[in-house]
Amino acid sequence: MAGSSSVLMTEGPIGKRIITFAFPLFWGNLFQQLYNTADSLIVGNFIGNAALAAVSSSSSLIFLMVGFFNGIAIGSGVVIARYFGARDTGRLKRAIHTTVAFGLICGVGLTFVGVFAAPQILVLMGTPAEVLPNSITYFRIYFSGSLAFVMYNFFVGILQSVGDSRHPLIYLIISSVINILLDLVLIGRLHFGVGAAALATVISQFVSVVLCLRQLLHSPEEFRLSPGELRIDRDMLRQLLNSGLPAGFQNSIISVANVFVQANINGFGQMAVAGCGAYSKIQGFVFLPITCFSLALTTFISQNLGAKKYDRVRKGALFGIFCTVVGAELIGVLIYIFAPNLIAAFNHTPEVIAVGTEQARTEAFFFFLLAFSHCMAGILRGAGKSVVPMIVMLIFWCIFRVGYITIAVRFIPAIRVIFWAYPLTWSLSSLTFLIYYKKCAKNL
Repeated sequence: MAGSSSVLMTEGPIGKRIITFAFPLFWGNLFQQLYNTADSLIVGNFIGNAALAAVSSSSSLIFLMVGFFNGIAIGSGVVIARYFGARDTGRLKRAIHTTVAFGLICGVGLTFVGVFAAPQILVLMGTPAEVLPNSITYFRIYFSGSLAFVMYNFFVGILQSVGDSRHPLIYLIISSVINILLDLVLIGRLHFGVGAAALATVISQFVSVVLCLRQLLHSPEEFRLSPGELRIDRDMLRQLLNSGLPAGFQNSIISVANVFVQANINGFGQMAVAGCGAYSKIQGFVFLPITCFSLALTTFISQNLGAKKYDRVRKGALFGIFCTVVGAELIGVLIYIFAPNLIAAFNHTPEVIAVGTEQARTEAFFFFLLAFSHCMAGILRGAGKSVVPMIVMLIFWCIFRVGYITIAVRFIPAIRVIFWAYPLTWSLSSLTFLIYYKKCAKNL
């Protein structure tokens, strides 16, 4: 049987089970966002506009490369959760060990790609010349720790799939504190450059990986990690990839579009890059309810489908959607009201504040659409329909978004045109998901 740290979501009150699982995820994401924000706050205040722009210009590219493997980890967790819900210990252990073995291969591969491809990719993105040297330094140091970033996502995916969201929270808090302290020492006191921010993130991530590994090595027998059993099981890998690749491609699709958006923002100069970068850190707080409830829904749906409890699946989906949409919209209202003050915390330059505030107030009232789309993607992934959200995101968040910006900026060369790409594409994806869900809910 599972230990006390895991949650079997096929029994007990639906709302309580989802919230019990989502609550540690919320706090974990909050601490992660805080230390990501701390990076930018410390860099922007101690080093300056060029350094803040360098960190900002690298973020979309980092998510492009790390996000793909994060998606595979989430998809793998769906398979693990289903076997956990069905109490199939044999397949559960095979899925876990195949996931870890595959993650190690992915981490090593990403290290080489990230370190050696950095300059070429950043140049292709049109990174401003005054920002490029710092961007390359930040990017290369960050990706030297690729193994830690990939394995952290895979380890957390395993723990969450068996209902354990408490231990990842504890480890994330520890790594967040380490990251912030290292930032303050290396940048604030020793006055090292922008590379120190990346180094602090890498070190803190390795700490969290070691802690996750320790937990898996001492977990209950049914999902304990045993190094001697690490191997690639072909049939299990096929299942993991069938579930994980669409989620990975979905993340990459979104990231490709964001890289394109970043390239267009770069064309408006260093102040625009810094302003949008500051806003992106603030927007990260909107993803707190979105991420925690969409992940909770994926695990809840998958475990209950494995246990063939279909009525719980329907009720849990509706409850999770409601919580996510309301939470995201409330944060959006606060961001709209306090946008200038929030942007000014990163940088006091008037041009930076103006750009960041304009983007915040363009998008803030539409966060409920972003939340709904992510919720539906989480539900469909848990139901084994991970190709559907991938296709929806490809059409609206990549092809349509890129096409809109390409055409609109040519006729109206203003940065606000880029900002409106997000509410527009969130609306279209949400409408599509709603139509699909109404037609296909009974067959999920």
